[in-house]
Amino acid sequence: MLKRTLLTSLFLFALAGAASLSLQGANVFLEAEQFSDLGGWDLDQQSMEQVGSPYVLAHGLGVPVGDAVTKVRFPASGKYRVWVRTRDWVAPWKVSGSPGKFQLLVNGKPLKTTFGTEGEAWHWQDGGLVSVTKETTVILHDLTGFEGRCDAILFCSDAKFRPPNDLPELTRFRRAALHLPEEPEDGGSYDLVVVGGGLAGTSAALSAARNGLKVALVQDRPVLGGNGSSEVRVWPEGKTRQQPYPYIGDIVEELAAARYPGAGNAKNGAIYDDERKLALVRAEPRITLLTEQRVNAVEAHGGRIIAVVAQHTRTARKLRLRAKFFADCTGDATVGFLAGADHEMSKEGQMGASNLWNLMDASDPAEVLKCECKDKDALSISVKEGNLSAPFPRCPWAIDLTDKPFPGRQSFNGQWTKKPLENLGGWFWESGFDKNMVEDIELIRDLNFRAMYGAWDALKNVDKLYPNHRLGWAAFIAGKRESRRLLGDVILTGDDFRRGTKFPDGVFPCSWHIDVHTPNPKFAQVNKGEEFISVATTGKEYSYQGPYWVPYRTLYSRNITNLFMAGRNISVNREALGPVRVMRTCGMMGEIVGKAAWLAVRHETTPRGVYEKHLGELREMMTLPGNYRRAALDGGLLPGSK
Repeated sequence: MLKRTLLTSLFLFALAGAASLSLQGANVFLEAEQFSDLGGWDLDQQSMEQVGSPYVLAHGLGVPVGDAVTKVRFPASGKYRVWVRTRDWVAPWKVSGSPGKFQLLVNGKPLKTTFGTEGEAWHWQDGGLVSVTKETTVILHDLTGFEGRCDAILFCSDAKFRPPNDLPELTRFRRAALHLPEEPEDGGSYDLVVVGGGLAGTSAALSAARNGLKVALVQDRPVLGGNGSSEVRVWPEGKTRQQPYPYIGDIVEELAAARYPGAGNAKNGAIYDDERKLALVRAEPRITLLTEQRVNAVEAHGGRIIAVVAQHTRTARKLRLRAKFFADCTGDATVGFLAGADHEMSKEGQMGASNLWNLMDASDPAEVLKCECKDKDALSISVKEGNLSAPFPRCPWAIDLTDKPFPGRQSFNGQWTKKPLENLGGWFWESGFDKNMVEDIELIRDLNFRAMYGAWDALKNVDKLYPNHRLGWAAFIAGKRESRRLLGDVILTGDDFRRGTKFPDGVFPCSWHIDVHTPNPKFAQVNKGEEFISVATTGKEYSYQGPYWVPYRTLYSRNITNLFMAGRNISVNREALGPVRVMRTCGMMGEIVGKAAWLAVRHETTPRGVYEKHLGELREMMTLPGNYRRAALDGGLLPGSK
């Protein structure tokens, strides 16, 4: 039986000992994410379906990150040909330079090949021949700090063997090389499986568990909170606890502190309080928490989901999770899409994704003390020795902003922001307006990187400003605003907000304006076709009388009979996405889904059946505090509950 909480892995060997390796003939295969010590490299899972696996990223903001190190056991000493799966991440833009350079060291000696220097697509770069011993140390050594990336390493005793690049063939090869089972392991059976651990999914899991359901919460990152975590750092917005249901939002308030002076976007990671969210979920005995698990397969039949399959982002092991009901809180509508749910997605003109970033003054000891830089020790020594300058290299591969306007330069400002430094890395640094938020997310995130590095290069090396400032932090997980939307029995529109359309099943309040982002025309010519600065809609035509109570029928699929949804993937059109997508509002959706799931289990009905036959009971539940707990489906309370 699974332990209730699986926070890191069912198999910790990759973190505690030698790296996972496998022999297929005379091949020795290493997954980069399974190195025993990742050093300063980050694990990136957000495009694993396109890449075929998570990969590690040298996200050093221009400062080389610490080595990733592991030990490998070979069947015998001898010569092997080395292949490294990587890419030159700026090659899609046909620009000069390859910023993501890194080396592979074998028993302390670097191979002659420098990796990350060729190829627009993910591929196996030939590293030549190398001599190994039975126990060999392998090191990934970053050379630049500029987003180098490595998926896997293959050692072949047959110098003529070439590993596959075709994704289906590579997937089969990878699983065989790692000795992974053909079928997923049994992950258990639940009343409700919630996929996605942002505020929407976490609220749904807590709400359902407190109402007596057995719940699994599946999240593909090590922390909860999604865009509101320390990894992305968007401050949660939206008014909670609105009349006539002032308890809707109680759970959201437990998870996300109210705004206070100094809070906001792209601040120090501690203020997003990842541990607070994890602690609340861990404290619930009915929740099985599965972090670092990414759902990438769904078993469905006859318009009903039977199970979802989650792959661990480090070990690649797969779990099959069965349930009576499922809640898609992924933002990308992953579960619904894979199950065949009706959905829609803007083909052009959609809202983009941000990767927020901030600066620090390297001459300020207080800022250095609290900085999150990966070279913090070296930086602290420099400050103590009085070496306060913070040079930054030229970046010919970044967006060329040498003579171009951007927020934070001279007298140019983004929307609602006046101070120059506050214009850098804010919410309006956004791209991907005409890209696919699922298929193209690596490209979108990388375009954001090129904008950030290009702007900082221009300020430091062209304008000669901020000699003691440096890049302090930047998100490498993209902060998405818009993706697929699942269709329910009601598809809410922007005009519903404007007209104040009243539905009999209004269950969560909206207070944010009809906030739709488009490329900012002030900067649209800077990088035509790949704009990176947005503007939000304003004016009377984008406002409404609030709070506006959104119907329950937007929170379940119209054709998958046991699928709920909460978050930015609910049943709305593009305009209506503007007011519903902010995180506190998404969290309240999750609270309602948890309550409705209990009703569906209790009455052996569907999400639609809750609306048709049990809406009155749902409204009664909405009058109860968020800490109300049921002992079981008989409606009893746990001791000490209020």
